[in-house]
Amino acid sequence: MLNSLRKKAVPAALTVRSRLPVRLLLVGTLAGTLASGTALADISDTIKPFVATSYSYDDNLMRLPDDVPGFSGPRSDTSRMLQAGFLFNRPIGRQVLTGQAKWSKVSFNRFSQFDYDGKDYLADLEWHIANHLEGNVGASYSQTLTPFSDFQSTLRNLRTQRREYVNGAWRFHPSWRVRGGLSRERYLYDLPSQAFSNWTEDATEFGIDYLARSNSRIGLQLRHLNGKYPNRGVLDANVYGNGYRQDEIKANVFWDFSDITQVEFLGGWVRHRNNLLSGRDASGTNGRLSVYWKPLGKVNFTGVVWREFASVDNSLVTSSLNTGASMAAAWAATSKVSIDAQLRQERRDFAAVSGLVLTGDGRDTTRTASLGATYAPHPKVQLGVRLFHERRDGAAIVDSGGYRAKGISFNGSVQF
Repeated sequence: MLNSLRKKAVPAALTVRSRLPVRLLLVGTLAGTLASGTALADISDTIKPFVATSYSYDDNLMRLPDDVPGFSGPRSDTSRMLQAGFLFNRPIGRQVLTGQAKWSKVSFNRFSQFDYDGKDYLADLEWHIANHLEGNVGASYSQTLTPFSDFQSTLRNLRTQRREYVNGAWRFHPSWRVRGGLSRERYLYDLPSQAFSNWTEDATEFGIDYLARSNSRIGLQLRHLNGKYPNRGVLDANVYGNGYRQDEIKANVFWDFSDITQVEFLGGWVRHRNNLLSGRDASGTNGRLSVYWKPLGKVNFTGVVWREFASVDNSLVTSSLNTGASMAAAWAATSKVSIDAQLRQERRDFAAVSGLVLTGDGRDTTRTASLGATYAPHPKVQLGVRLFHERRDGAAIVDSGGYRAKGISFNGSVQF
């Protein structure tokens, strides 16, 4: 199983539109009422409760290849999501505590065995000591359904993701700072057959930066990763591996070229080593380049290209070399209407770091496109619609077969 980092579109949209749930229509009615006045005064300066709902249609929910029939007839399904939670922001002297908590209930029309309750918590403390020491400490927790793009099964498989981190920076000179951090990330699967893929990664990071008066910076970053699969016994580990180590030395650059253009780059040399299977070791250049461009006050573009090693949970491979590019645009059409779009393509090369002879070229390529619009009739109310299309040309040998999928979703939220 891979752990990744999603038939006619117009008729599908019309079908969904005619069956919008009453809850979503109620949000729209409330939005119209609020738009005419100044209702929804803040309940608290610290805590901001909210409710949200969405209704989605997907023509290939389980991301099945074109030549594979649906498990129980049609491949398509609709889903409903109800969500409630709160945001919080509390200054404590010079420190700032922020975060959120939200609970979701997701139900499917046809594949009701996938119904689940989602949870999402996040807390972060921004700390300051004197005038030259600062950093963050925090934790997050998320429970969602495992994406079908890399895991096809008629059984529900919830994935829990946990992360804890602490970092700090010392600006020992007006133009220089040193920084460091520790973090731990864990993925846990509740389906017994997938406990094999439970994964923990510890990261240690150190860097030094030169800070220019122009708000640009240039620095050097060192990073060490230690990944483990705790549920793999000796026999499994000798065949599949039970973890990895990764060492990185990268340049860290942010160039504030102008008010219109900024460029960010993190790249250098990376060595990826398997704890037991040295034949799966790999090394090479890795990097990520991001460009932010604002040619007009209401239009923003973001372009990203990357070449990076990434972890993969699979019985044959545990990592891949990912190369890709994305382009995103956002347009504030009016004070109440915004439109956004994104194109993204990523290729994962499993053969490059697997040490195995894979049939085919041992790679998959995923292309996604999305278009969304948001209407805010009131500063605390948002209504939105989003279309997406996704296609993968896959490598079936590592359970990453090709597929195509389209869908549409309607959503609404109210903050109090």
